[in-house]
Amino acid sequence: MSVINDLSTDQRVHKHCTLLTELGYDVMLIGRSTSSSMPLDQRNYRTHRMWLPFEKGPLFYASYNIALFFQLLFRKADLLFSNDLDTLLPYFLVSRLKGKKLIYDSHEFFTEVPELVSRPSVQRIWKRLEGWILPKLEHALTVNQSIAALYKKQYGIEMKVLRNIPKARQLQRAKSTKEDLHLPDGKIIILQGSGINVDRGAEEAVLAMKEVKDATLLILGSGDVINQLKSMVAENNLTEKVIFKGRMPYEEMMAHTRLADLGLTLDKDTNINYRFSLPNKLFDYIHAGIPVLASDLVEVAAIVREHEIGDVVESVEPTILAAKINEMLQSPKVETWKQNCINARLVLNWEKESEMLRNLIAEIDG
Repeated sequence: MSVINDLSTDQRVHKHCTLLTELGYDVMLIGRSTSSSMPLDQRNYRTHRMWLPFEKGPLFYASYNIALFFQLLFRKADLLFSNDLDTLLPYFLVSRLKGKKLIYDSHEFFTEVPELVSRPSVQRIWKRLEGWILPKLEHALTVNQSIAALYKKQYGIEMKVLRNIPKARQLQRAKSTKEDLHLPDGKIIILQGSGINVDRGAEEAVLAMKEVKDATLLILGSGDVINQLKSMVAENNLTEKVIFKGRMPYEEMMAHTRLADLGLTLDKDTNINYRFSLPNKLFDYIHAGIPVLASDLVEVAAIVREHEIGDVVESVEPTILAAKINEMLQSPKVETWKQNCINARLVLNWEKESEMLRNLIAEIDG
């Protein structure tokens, strides 16, 4: 199995590797090493980080795919498992050369991510690659029904849906305290993620803090707007109301999340990929037992409303967002939302969700 990241924070892929190990596979997860890579925790499967001469740009993608091709070509494997379009070409070629089964997991509607939409010439290259390979795939997964429908419409391919939901955990009082984690007293609003990027509502959340009362915004993770957010905090004198913490291991991240009073998921409907997104943080908030404030996107809003775990805001304009945050932090529904999160975990958990993947592996093995 391979991903293009450094393996340290990808919980979806970690769960897949663990499940395959439980099913009797000897799993090797291949990623890359970067200048900012964190040490990997103990795992029950093997990992390999490739060193590459480049860390971004066309030369990075070329070097990654060439190195991955030779890794796959010269390793013994009964099953190949590719994650996202940026790893698929070497897998497809090796699966054909060696006659091995291939599973493809698309974590998003790849060719419509903002980074490609803003560069149409690069986007065309990825679309050609996707259009050549995807119709030939026998086993393909994606993260929600809306994105599966888009792939069906575009390529006629039937993708199975496997949402990125955490494992069931017994909800306990957080072992860590605010003092342990150097967090302030008072209400905490959290925005977490490994992709805190443009058009995901982070800028509006920061500006909303000018009008939010008696609360602190904790931005937890990384992304391409972090430096811009830090500048906005300084320019608007919000250093006492907004805290930044970078990427950290999953359990450490969840220790912070469990101490929050409200979780934000604020992606904007600026492109197809965001419109139909179902971000990991939504399920992390549910499993942490904290109410959710979400933007009105199809998949996210449906879960918030169905399970009654928080509220949906029609616009993430800062003034509107601030008013909704103030309302929710003081709402008499808070305890009901928290209890509904606990109830939702009984159905929204990896143990139930992964039955589809278990059945797929059994079908391939059979």
